[in-house]
Amino acid sequence: MSAACHIRAATLTDMPAVQALYAHYVLNELATFELVPPSLEEMCARRQAIVDSGLPYLVAITGDEIIGYAYAAAYRPRPAYRYTVEDSVYISPHHLGKGIGTALLAEVIRHCESGPWRQMIAVIAQSGIAGSAELHAKLGFVEVGQMPNVGYKFNRWLGTLIMQRALGSGGTSAPTVF
Repeated sequence: MSAACHIRAATLTDMPAVQALYAHYVLNELATFELVPPSLEEMCARRQAIVDSGLPYLVAITGDEIIGYAYAAAYRPRPAYRYTVEDSVYISPHHLGKGIGTALLAEVIRHCESGPWRQMIAVIAQSGIAGSAELHAKLGFVEVGQMPNVGYKFNRWLGTLIMQRALGSGGTSAPTVF
């Protein structure tokens, strides 16, 4: 990763840049199954819900430019899933392959391991680009399943790769009550 890159918690003032970065992926890439970019207000509300739940929402910055962001969110709303989170990582297309995704995801994992969470899930679009799967494998995720043809975007069917990583002691002991 570039020495000039700094990772910190995202603030509301970061959200226009985060929204623009995500809009690029929605409109041009297969990394997300959203079809219409969420508004700035929606992105701010999503960030606030994550922060309010005690989970990390981080940005990577070089100079004064946001070059990536990552967060962990609740995996599913049902109570039995409360110790499981799902991560998301997005990097500016001009900064791919520089270790920024690794640094962001490692920090998200570190934060989650300091809390009550015990499992992290990655739901990765099977778009023919291996970058996200390689990033997750590098940080200890293993493939636990595939779901073929579950999304339709840009006139093609897409599947998802499901990867999982234990946080802390994972499933070997009871979690802290939360």
